Amino acid sequence: MNEITGAVIGMRNFDFTEIDDLYQEIILDHYRTPRNQKYLENADIATEGMNPFCGDEVEIQIKLSNGTVEDVSFRGVGCSISCASTSILGEAIKGKNLDEAQLLYMCFRDMMYGKDLSGYGDIDMGEAEALAGVKNFPIRIKCALLAWATLQDAIDKYAEK
Repeated sequence: MNEITGAVIGMRNFDFTEIDDLYQEIILDHYRTPRNQKYLENADIATEGMNPFCGDEVEIQIKLSNGTVEDVSFRGVGCSISCASTSILGEAIKGKNLDEAQLLYMCFRDMMYGKDLSGYGDIDMGEAEALAGVKNFPIRIKCALLAWATLQDAIDKYAEK
C-alpha cells in the first residue's frame, strides 16, 4: 500500500458527521450565549433590520477607531439561526475595517446562495462557515442573512455621510 492509497482508504473511514456536529455546536453555542448583546454608547454606526416573513429583528451598533471596528453590539429577537448568525457576525468583524467587513458580508451572502467562493481568495470566514449548511434549507437563508444584510445597509448609510 502506498501513501496515496492509504490516504484514500483513510478518507473512507472519515466520519463527516463529526464536522456537522462541530458546526451544530458552534451555532448552538452562539444562540445560547450570544456575544456582544448589549447597548453600545456613542456608536458611530447604528441600523436596524427586520425579516417581515418571520418577525426576526436586529439592531446593530458599531464603534469605529481609525476606520476599524473597535466594538460591535446587537440587540434583537429571532430564531436560533438568526441569533447565532448575528453573534457570529459580531465576532467576525471586530478588528476589521469597513471594506473588510463588507467583503465578509459578500462572501457570506454568496456562501448562503451556494455560489463559488474561489473569487474571494483565502478569506477567513471564521465561525461563519458553521452556517454553510443553512443553504440547504432555503426558507432559513433569510434568517442567517438578516444581520449580515443589516451590516451592509449600515456600511452603505455610513458611506453616504
